Amino acid sequence: MTGTLISLISILVGIVSANLWGFLYKTYSFGVIGNTLVGVFGSILFIKTFGRLGFNPWSIMNDGDFDGFLLIVNLLVSALGSLILMIFVKYISKRMNKS
Repeated sequence: MTGTLISLISILVGIVSANLWGFLYKTYSFGVIGNTLVGVFGSILFIKTFGRLGFNPWSIMNDGDFDGFLLIVNLLVSALGSLILMIFVKYISKRMNKS
């Protein structure tokens, strides 16, 4: 597994978690396209921000060794990032439409 493949898998996990969250909780739904966009940007934002703690894709593939625990942490942070960004975007959209 390469670092690029790990990045793509974590973005896919962010997309799936955002769409699943929007499907389960209709109040946070922006439609399939909106949820997909929020999932992509949320997962990338959180992995780029907190990946320096040691679970970025290149740390997972350190010197050709594969660390499964870091991969699990990476995928969980990706899913959590998409959910948090979805809640934040819904909050912002409610505040903007309140007028």
